[in-house]
Amino acid sequence: MLTFKSNKSCVSDEQFSNIWPEVLKAHGELENQTGKGSEFTGWLKIPHAIVSNELEGIHEAASRIKKQSKVLLVIGIGGSYLGSLAALDALQNNYSQFRTVTNEGVEVLFAGHTLSSAYHQKLYSYLENKDFSINVISKSGTTTEPAIAFRLFKSLLEKKYSEEEVKTRIYATTDGHKGALKQLSLHKGYTTFTIPDDIGGRFSVLTAVGLLPLAAGGIDIDSLLKGAADGAELYASPTQDNPCYRYAAYRNSLYRSGKAIEILVNYEPSLNPTSEWWKQLYGESEGKDGLGIFPTSMSFSTDLHSLGQYVQDGVRHLFETVLTIKADKTPLTLFSQADDLDQLNYLEGMTLEQVNAEANRGTQLAHMDGGVPILEIELAEMTPYTYGLMLYFFMKACGISGYMLGVNPFDQPGVEAYKKNMFALLGKEGYESLRKELLARL
Repeated sequence: MLTFKSNKSCVSDEQFSNIWPEVLKAHGELENQTGKGSEFTGWLKIPHAIVSNELEGIHEAASRIKKQSKVLLVIGIGGSYLGSLAALDALQNNYSQFRTVTNEGVEVLFAGHTLSSAYHQKLYSYLENKDFSINVISKSGTTTEPAIAFRLFKSLLEKKYSEEEVKTRIYATTDGHKGALKQLSLHKGYTTFTIPDDIGGRFSVLTAVGLLPLAAGGIDIDSLLKGAADGAELYASPTQDNPCYRYAAYRNSLYRSGKAIEILVNYEPSLNPTSEWWKQLYGESEGKDGLGIFPTSMSFSTDLHSLGQYVQDGVRHLFETVLTIKADKTPLTLFSQADDLDQLNYLEGMTLEQVNAEANRGTQLAHMDGGVPILEIELAEMTPYTYGLMLYFFMKACGISGYMLGVNPFDQPGVEAYKKNMFALLGKEGYESLRKELLARL
């Protein structure tokens, strides 16, 4: 269902053999919970560990949302929204502006992942005439971006509905015991779901964080979890033919040979949010202590007409991981025209999927000639099952890769730096000294 391969000149057999002992060491640290940040590795078992009553509660809440609302507004930032956005766009009708809304699911929109006034104002205007519910996702309830959005859109609910009905339209996914959002939820009587203590945000898509929005949007979360559970079995053993472990080994070997930038490439616009999820997963996990591969993404063939020149002829400090889908369930067959003014009659009878596939092959050959190592991850098809398998593949490979790099892949100390400065500049209590320092620098 998922295959991994690379071009022959990417990593030699000798390089692979030399790095393999480090793969085994990283595997032991991850599986035996002896590595840095091991207290946040609960995601390893989550496809099997999610208990039936928790999953039943998610299904029941999603059913209520679909009966009561036309829109579910998901409020969160980072891992609190990227996973569900990624899966929705990949598994529904192309990217968000063409997303299909059927009786099986509501329209799912997102807020709190930006501080843009224009974005939230337009969203506010759109929701004024819609029946909507809110799923607010925050461990603490005080993270600035989602907290502001929740205050704004909760007030809109309160204008539109009675106090009792507002209570039934807010679903909080938060800490199980403490925090501002947990206390507010208990006080107001909101339906709550728990963010596990041993799972960090960027690894949380297979918990209620991702599952509730997906279920409300009409995604088969049982199949998604089955794919992830099978992934946990498939990628459990540290064998040299294990694609998950090979991916971790190859990317680290390339990093040590001077390839410090990894481009996740796709040929389907519906996978662009998946790239955003992947960038957070690897960027936040590995970018620390002055180390790490810089994760970025491109959508081909679109970006071949902009960034393609750099990839082909720029500094040779990058490699590509191409994410492809083997089976396209929406073929469009090309036809001939009498005048052939656009000179496309030679494509008569071919599907657009075939043209896209040849664009992929041609691009890979050109980039290899240009000195770009290429890894490829191929999904047999795009279904909830295969998507769940892929999610687990990337998370497991990230844990292994982070330990091979020598960092704690499960913390994010650098994220706090901007927050402290922002709080100080906004005048938050307790940040007075820092505010004076920062203002003196501006």
